[in-house]
Amino acid sequence: MRYIILLFSIFTFSQQTKSVDFLKCNAFIMPNITQKSISGEINYEFKVKSAIDTIRIDAKNMEFNEVLINGKKVNHINNTKELLLFEGFKKGRNKLYLNYNCEPKQTLYFNGYYNFGYPKNNLQIWTQGQGRYTSHWLPSFDDVNEKVIFNIEISIQKEFVALSNGNLYENRLTNLNFKKIWEYKMQKPMSSYLVMLAIGNFEKQETKSKSGTPLEFYIDKNDVAKFEPTYRYSKQIFDYLEQEIGVKYPWNIYRQVPVRDFLYAGMENTTSTIFAQDFVVDSIGFNDKNYINVNAHELAHQWFGDLITAQSGKHHWLQEGFATYYALLAEKEVFGDDYFYNELYDYALQLRSAAKTDTIPVMNEKASSLSFYKKGAWALHTLREDIGTKNFQKIVKTYLKKYQYKNVITDEFLAEVKKVVKTFDTENFKKTWLETPGFDMVLAESYLVKNKSVAAYIQLTKEKKDLENYKAILQSETYFPIKQYIFYKLGNTSFNDKKELIEIGMKQNLYVRQAIAETVTKMPVEFKAQYETFLNDDSYQTKEIALLNLCKNFPEEKENYLSQTKNIIGNNDKSFRISWLSLAIVSEKEEATKNLMYKELLDYSSTNYESSVRQNALEVLLKIYPNDPNVIAALFHATSHHKWQFTKFSRDTIREKLKKPEFRSRVEELAKTADETTAALYNKFLKE
Repeated sequence: MRYIILLFSIFTFSQQTKSVDFLKCNAFIMPNITQKSISGEINYEFKVKSAIDTIRIDAKNMEFNEVLINGKKVNHINNTKELLLFEGFKKGRNKLYLNYNCEPKQTLYFNGYYNFGYPKNNLQIWTQGQGRYTSHWLPSFDDVNEKVIFNIEISIQKEFVALSNGNLYENRLTNLNFKKIWEYKMQKPMSSYLVMLAIGNFEKQETKSKSGTPLEFYIDKNDVAKFEPTYRYSKQIFDYLEQEIGVKYPWNIYRQVPVRDFLYAGMENTTSTIFAQDFVVDSIGFNDKNYINVNAHELAHQWFGDLITAQSGKHHWLQEGFATYYALLAEKEVFGDDYFYNELYDYALQLRSAAKTDTIPVMNEKASSLSFYKKGAWALHTLREDIGTKNFQKIVKTYLKKYQYKNVITDEFLAEVKKVVKTFDTENFKKTWLETPGFDMVLAESYLVKNKSVAAYIQLTKEKKDLENYKAILQSETYFPIKQYIFYKLGNTSFNDKKELIEIGMKQNLYVRQAIAETVTKMPVEFKAQYETFLNDDSYQTKEIALLNLCKNFPEEKENYLSQTKNIIGNNDKSFRISWLSLAIVSEKEEATKNLMYKELLDYSSTNYESSVRQNALEVLLKIYPNDPNVIAALFHATSHHKWQFTKFSRDTIREKLKKPEFRSRVEELAKTADETTAALYNKFLKE
């Protein structure tokens, strides 16, 4: 029944866009930090093109205090999903005024805390409207085909920086002098799901692209030392994509901002990308996890998704496939051909594996993300290879200019291909890559082997173990993933049998060395000194692997290793520090010191930290203190987090542990004395 209602909703909106065109939205919004709610005043300008009984505006669980059309109060229906307008409008131009408030259950998130006048406030407010969800905090349109010029004013406590779409026209103090109003203006229309807010304690750095577009980079004030590694290559990526795509960046400004516990890696809101705090790194962390691919992907969406938007989910690959492929092209510009082809090969391996169970083709609204993104990218790569780079660039340029600020379908793109390369069989391309499930690995390899490094990699995977051949590869200039593969392939081979290869690999780059660190889990004493050098590598992941293995293999040296690494925190998820604590706490003899370690771990599991930190801490705490009341409470409270990956971890862990009598008894005892909210959480799972 729900599916029928959804289809009806889509149908009615598609009918509405034929009769009504919403042109502009001027919104004044006021987030309420204490209540985690939002209120505001909205002025829409719209044009009635032909007779229509009812105009629908998506508005999830909103209260409307006033509704005016052309300056007069009108009767309306608010069914908690939509605002239905059925009187007061006329053919031609109209104005709609809305005064509303709501407490969003999704899409608008309040993270952290705020106390008036307290200098260490870490509150962040941000949105994630991907697809059709902006209507949870702003009366708007879930139909991507309704494109509107959005101008947003935000009223917020003056300590914070508020970001939205478009150019910052003005920021001014209110008469009360403790709030600021940030006014942003757009000049061109966009779909509602691309409207954004990001509010927090941000610092800004700025530059300009080669073509003169202002580029703004934001970061939390606590992370200013990480500006350069976080945003490394950003200007180069922008300049490259603008040149490669052949169409000038379509908006007046581009800004990027990281936020804590973001739902995805990044989101391409028009002019203003929000991305995950996990990509905020120092120079060492950059080698473990960097923002470059996500950076390029979200920027490419400013053309493919924001400038032109797919009419429906069936054509979603026109956004994600293009953004994924252009991100790879940008990385090719930064890292070279070998990197580019190695990534394509990795995509192919993922698609081949998924094809065993994934039977839905790319051109289907129920296709997997892997299909939309990576098979879509592969489709574009084969097209570019088959018709030539210059023809591909010409097609893309014509396609973007023809459909700018409009919605598109696959056949419109393919029609542009046919105009430029009349002999190209677009129907076969469409059938092979977009309408047929699965993945043709043999066909993919015919494109991959054009790169010598990947050709050698593919050949290596098909050969039997050959230590002499491996030695020759390690001593050559072959691209490093092939060398990594050798050590992973030899993971179960005894140390002595691969000793000579290890000696060669230890002199390679940090990624080859990391493969050795991972695969040599049991080591002879004579290799100890060499293995200890991993603790000095410019990779927190390598350092962590090395610390764990060294302490396991040489427990008599554990205190020395812990002392050597006690000041390392690691990446954003604090994985290194938490692993360090897990080693230190079990062998610590001083109760006072042990208690401090326990408190630190417990703090990491609390709401003071992001979900990635909390999960790492909980995994360690549950091993060391499985029945500790504080640990149990932290685990249960994690089930209310907004990030589904974290709540799944906590719920799955609770259900598994409740199978153990001792844990269940402990939870039953705690439920009797816990506060009302926590007790309800305990009993909810106990009753399952």
